[in-house]
Amino acid sequence: MGILLEGGAEFGGRMSEPDLRAVELAGGTDAPIVILPTAAAPDNNQKRAGNNGVRWFRSLGASNIDVVPVIDGTSANDPTLAARIRSARFLFMLGGFPRYLGATLKNSLVWQAALEAYEKGAVIGGSSAGAMVLCDHYYDPDENKILEGLKLLPNCCVLPHHNSFGRTWADRLLEQLPDAPLIGIDERTGILNNPLMTWKVYGAGEVTLYRGGQTEVYKSGETFHLDNNSSLPQS
Repeated sequence: MGILLEGGAEFGGRMSEPDLRAVELAGGTDAPIVILPTAAAPDNNQKRAGNNGVRWFRSLGASNIDVVPVIDGTSANDPTLAARIRSARFLFMLGGFPRYLGATLKNSLVWQAALEAYEKGAVIGGSSAGAMVLCDHYYDPDENKILEGLKLLPNCCVLPHHNSFGRTWADRLLEQLPDAPLIGIDERTGILNNPLMTWKVYGAGEVTLYRGGQTEVYKSGETFHLDNNSSLPQS
């Protein structure tokens, strides 16, 4: 069981570090990996993005990869697709449109299946929008609103692409979420937790943690605690 959060620009270079570790936690290169391209659907990019994910994980040695075409509310409640999600040992959600992803998965059969897989020990991860919606809160830049996420990770909010535009969100989110740690993750960078909720940084960039009026910066190989407990959300 684990949670993988990545800051964007996910397929290439040192992103092999967090992804290989997630594959290892999932059971190795033969473990079932499921890619969800939902966040890429609004601009009809789901097939290309899903294929990019397949090529990437194959390049890491993975052999059992399934792109599950959850692209709207109907497919998110398709029992057949939910069954494919349920069999995953590593579920990876691609980047794209965070609000669309969060709204499509929330209270769906597919998300319930993902939680069941997680409870049985699967790793759930995502990049950019895919990481954002896993938290209690996520920011919708299109409407400048904080929305309720899927709550796999309580009392947190991810700022992806932190080394480019993500850091510009920090001031407004600190005002609106004063009690929630903000996790700024650079592109080509990921963090992965363990059951004790110690997080380790992997990849080319840094992670900036805003909490308690302080700013902490962690580099690849360093670890930190979030001081909260991840618990299985209610469906």
